[in-house]
Amino acid sequence: MNPEEVSDHPGKDSMGMEMVPFEAQGAPTASIAGRAAVSLPPDRLRHLNLTLGTIVRKRMSREVRTSARITADETRLFRVAPKLSGWVERLYVNVTGQAVRKGQPLLDLYSPELVASQQELLSALAASKRLESSPYESVSRGGSDLLEAARRRLRLWDISEEQIARIERTGQVQRTLTLFAPASGYVVEKNVLSGQKILPGDSLLVIADLSVVWAEADVYESDLPHVQVGMPVTITLPYWPGKRFQGRIRFLNPFLDPKTRTLTARLDVPNPELLLKPDMYADATLSFDLGEGLAIPEGAVMRTGVRTFAFKVVSDGSLEPVEIQIGERSGGDYLLLGGLAAGDRVVTSANFLIDSESSLQAALEAVAGR
Repeated sequence: MNPEEVSDHPGKDSMGMEMVPFEAQGAPTASIAGRAAVSLPPDRLRHLNLTLGTIVRKRMSREVRTSARITADETRLFRVAPKLSGWVERLYVNVTGQAVRKGQPLLDLYSPELVASQQELLSALAASKRLESSPYESVSRGGSDLLEAARRRLRLWDISEEQIARIERTGQVQRTLTLFAPASGYVVEKNVLSGQKILPGDSLLVIADLSVVWAEADVYESDLPHVQVGMPVTITLPYWPGKRFQGRIRFLNPFLDPKTRTLTARLDVPNPELLLKPDMYADATLSFDLGEGLAIPEGAVMRTGVRTFAFKVVSDGSLEPVEIQIGERSGGDYLLLGGLAAGDRVVTSANFLIDSESSLQAALEAVAGR
C-alpha cells in the first residue's frame, strides 16, 4: 500500500498486504513532481478500457445557462393621469388584468374647467368668424390668435384634435371628456372607481404592453468577461419543452449582488404570442464566441490543485504526464493554451487509474534512485 516500501524478495508490507513484483524503469521522465511516464502491457490497457483523444484546432464557443425572471418592459408601461380635476362618471375598463386596445375608451370624466374651456373655444370661434372680414389686418389676426389660444389650452389637457374639431363643427359643449387607451396591452394597476373625484396628475390606470418583455438573468462574475450588451440569448421554460424565445442583452447592472456574487443582465425578449407572463421563471442560455484555438477533450484534463496536466501518448507507446494550461470550457472540450500541440494523442478515460500507476512509478523510481 505504501509505494515507498520496497523489497528485493516476496513478502508482506508493514500493513500486512502482499507485495507485488514491479520493475523500475530508470530515472523519472516527467517534469511534474510526483508523476512518471507509464508503460502498461497491451492486455492491461484493454482491461482498463483506455480511450484516447486528439488535440485539434477548431472554432470554440461557450454557453452559459442561468435562471431568469420575466418582467414587464418598463419603457412599455403607460400611465393614465388626467391633467385636470373632475369626477369619473363612467368606467369602460373596470377590471385589473383586462386587455385593452390602443384608442379604446377607458372612462368619461366630468370637469367644470373643461366645460368652461369648451365654451371659451366656441366664443373664440364665433369672434374669429366675425372679425375675419375686418379691413384691419390686426383685428382679423387678433380673432385668429384668440381662437388658436383656446384650442391650445384644450390640447394641453390632452384633448385630441378630433375632439376639438367635433366641438367646433357641432357647436355643442361636451359635458364629459372621454379618455382613451394610449397603447394596447393589459391593465396592471387600477386606482379609480366610478363617481370618484380626481385631481390633476392622479394615477388612474397603468397599462402594460407585453408584446416585448424583459427577462432579468443572474450572471456569475466569472462569466462577466464574455458577457456584453447586444449578445443573443435564448429563453426556455422548464415546463414547456421545445419552446424557445430569442432575445438580446439590453442592459448590464453596474453593481454586483454581494450575497449571490451575480450581476443582473436585462434581456429584451419579443413576445408576439403573449406566452411569456410577468413573474414567470425561465432558463436563459447565453452563447459567446471564443474564436479559433486548440481543443483538448474534457476527459483528458487532470488537476492536482496546483497543476493541470494530461497523459500524452509518446512515440514508444508509453503515457507521459504533461503539464498544460487551459482556458474556457466549450461543450465537451477546453481551450488549450499551452503544453500540447495539434495532433497530440491524450488519454481521455481511466485517467485516475493511469494517474495512480504514474504516482506509484514515480515513488518507486525515487526510492530506487536513493
